[in-house]
Amino acid sequence: MIDERGHRLTLDLPDEPVTLNADPARLEQVLANLLNNAAKYTDVGGRIWVRAIVDGGQLVLSVKDNGAGLTPAMRDHVFDLFVQGPEVRASARGGLGIGLTLVRRLVEMHEGTVEVRSDGPGQGSEFIVRLPLGVVSQIAPQSDSSGAGLAALPMRRILVVDDNVDAADALAELLRDFGHDVRAVHDGPSAIEQAAIHRPDIVLLDIGMPGFDGYEVARRMRTELGLKATLVALTGYGEARHRRLSREAGFDQHVTKPVDIRKLETLLKLPN
Repeated sequence: MIDERGHRLTLDLPDEPVTLNADPARLEQVLANLLNNAAKYTDVGGRIWVRAIVDGGQLVLSVKDNGAGLTPAMRDHVFDLFVQGPEVRASARGGLGIGLTLVRRLVEMHEGTVEVRSDGPGQGSEFIVRLPLGVVSQIAPQSDSSGAGLAALPMRRILVVDDNVDAADALAELLRDFGHDVRAVHDGPSAIEQAAIHRPDIVLLDIGMPGFDGYEVARRMRTELGLKATLVALTGYGEARHRRLSREAGFDQHVTKPVDIRKLETLLKLPN
């Protein structure tokens, strides 16, 4: 994407190798998502800088761009699920706010921190990751479901339903990365079929779908399938009437987007 958009990428790295006790596959995901975010939010012909230094007992990794920048409100929520800048929402290139959520959780699993800085719209952004150089005991291989946060939860069978194909697939990928058995479908009939076959523990179900909307899907799962799963409405509709309709349709939880990853963790801990 950097080559395609004609960005100039500048690397400023230590002269000597830096050794971390870490999961290389997950750190690759961190860096790839930060670079993808910088490329996506920077106009054609922009600048991206990657800098790494050792500061005391930490590796400090910075990915900076001269792109769209962030308002103070966006800075406060940029690591939440399904958050995007307005310019990106209007373009086909826009992602779904999954990547930065994943970045934060993976960094936290390494006992590190990540922060974002921006002087405002049009002023670019900088994401700064700090990782300890000492021994980290919680890191598990990518295929393991132990660790922190989402990775510490018991494995769940999860069905993700959203007519936005990218949104469903990206959320499913996030959940699979932390050891869950996840299937993603993109319409109501497919959701009912998959629920009948795989009997999920949790269904994350969008409401605003054509044909069978989420309310109808939930009703059919309850009445026709007798599904005892936790049904979660994961939606942009948050008014009182929408919450009432959710309850009447058989939903257990009604969560409006954007949703913080910690809220998702709480949902995945709910008993079935």
